[in-house]
Amino acid sequence: MDRSKPFLKFVWLSLVCFSISLATPALCSAADEPADAEGTGAAKVDLRQLVDDAGAIGIIIAVLSVAMVALIVEHIISIRSNALMPPGLAEEVHGLITQQQYRSADSVCKSNPSFLSYVLSAGLAEVQMGYGAVEKAMEDAAMQQSARLNRKIEYLSVIGTLSPMLGLLGTVWGMILAFSEFTAKANPDVAELAPGISKALITTLFGLSVTVPALASFAFFRNRIDELVAQSSLLAEHVFADFKHTMALPAKQTGKPLRKRPEEELAQRIAPQQATRPTPPPGGQEP
Repeated sequence: MDRSKPFLKFVWLSLVCFSISLATPALCSAADEPADAEGTGAAKVDLRQLVDDAGAIGIIIAVLSVAMVALIVEHIISIRSNALMPPGLAEEVHGLITQQQYRSADSVCKSNPSFLSYVLSAGLAEVQMGYGAVEKAMEDAAMQQSARLNRKIEYLSVIGTLSPMLGLLGTVWGMILAFSEFTAKANPDVAELAPGISKALITTLFGLSVTVPALASFAFFRNRIDELVAQSSLLAEHVFADFKHTMALPAKQTGKPLRKRPEEELAQRIAPQQATRPTPPPGGQEP
């Protein structure tokens, strides 16, 4: 059982609730509360009003938050132990390899697409070349699949980088609106400056609210990928363990003739040629 499931469910539910509250503020706007009897009640914060004040930049950040949650949910489903290493696949392929049924093993891998099956299929394609070629093929396949998974989670990093930049853009725009009041009036009222300053602070808040979970999720999934890739690669080596030992046995134990070293083969080829060459007569002259 995957021990990280409870934590992943908690993260998923938390981020979904956060995204819904940000993207559809009408569902979680603050309820109207009566003011204090003395009229000194604290100011209320209406999330719907905040989104309206944030303008187009706030809407873009809200869309990014929805995309962030969609990516996180997809990664939770696809980047997990059972998805990358289907239960029973390693045992089934190992049994077929032990019986030297390499084509059947490859068919099993292709019928169960996953990280592990892709790595095993790459190794099975090189069984005729020996274990060295099998190991190299599996390493290349693991690197390729690992790069694919890391590219997939890069979108979270992009969202985490763009969100504060958009918030900063809204901040600059809000400050421009605030200071533009000085061009019309020498001493503008605070109420006239408040909308621009409020817009600046709201977009900054929205940008940071998306950046923090996006970058945290990116770091979590990156570490998760590294862990699962290492486990899958080790499991693939265990699947081919018997094949490796069989290839490492001396040829005399497997019923195959021992192969001579290259220098021995060369000496064996030269010896008959020297034996058939005529011996020159005394004096070193040819007859």
